[in-house]
Amino acid sequence: MILVTGATGNLGKAVVTQLLKKTAASNIAILARDAHKTIDLKKVGVEIRISDFDNPSSLLKALKGIDQVLLISGTDPINRFLQHKNVVDAALKNGIKRIAYTSIAMNDFSTSANQFLMQSHFQTEDYIQASQVNYTFYRNNLYADTILMFAGENPFETGISLPTGHGKVGFALRREIGEAIANDLVICESGNRIYQMTGSQSYSYSDIAFELSKISGSDVFYNDLKANEYKEILKKYEIPEEYIQMYSAFTEDIISNQHDIVSSDLEKLLGRKPIQFSDALKELYNLK
Repeated sequence: MILVTGATGNLGKAVVTQLLKKTAASNIAILARDAHKTIDLKKVGVEIRISDFDNPSSLLKALKGIDQVLLISGTDPINRFLQHKNVVDAALKNGIKRIAYTSIAMNDFSTSANQFLMQSHFQTEDYIQASQVNYTFYRNNLYADTILMFAGENPFETGISLPTGHGKVGFALRREIGEAIANDLVICESGNRIYQMTGSQSYSYSDIAFELSKISGSDVFYNDLKANEYKEILKKYEIPEEYIQMYSAFTEDIISNQHDIVSSDLEKLLGRKPIQFSDALKELYNLK
């Protein structure tokens, strides 16, 4: 049986949706804190196990009878590693055969501006590797879905104003990453594996403005801001300081090409080529 944590989140939903196409619902369990969010999955036969990353005893009970766990990284930047450790420990005590983990694709963590947020990913990888359990790491590049957050929901009128220079990212759609992960979980090959889950080509935000112009017929401009200008704009929108720091760190990593990573791993696990980037943008911005 496969257990998926974070199954009510965006990536988790994508994984479970594809799992249901590949295997019987009776082979799938999900870990959730809120039973009300799992009603639809329960109706189709997915087993619901209620637990909390901060509750080791409930995790120990929830992971009984599971063959492999997909640990989708948590969202608590302060306690994330400890929460992941709790899941791994419960898995080991239950004799689980494989732990899969959704990590991050980066060129050089040691030079990242986003170390505070990203450190727990590599701490989790190290902890799983040290346990000697079979593992799979899906190092996900930045989701194409995050373009909406950084470029805005209506760049056709506002343009794109960011301090990302010519930095490029191998964006991939979150739903395709979820589909690929599910395909791999069902196969469950032996051995340890690390996959770089990226798009087939890297793009800068200037490239994105150009692509959006082509597919929309509008003139989408890219305004290359200075870092302090970007922070001032966020402050005007009353964005909390911790989020300003996080968004700024992401833009610093983009301009330094931390996420300029392209791999064929996503294509391999999908069994087909990922969607064309222009089509991904059409999907994200609801363009025909």
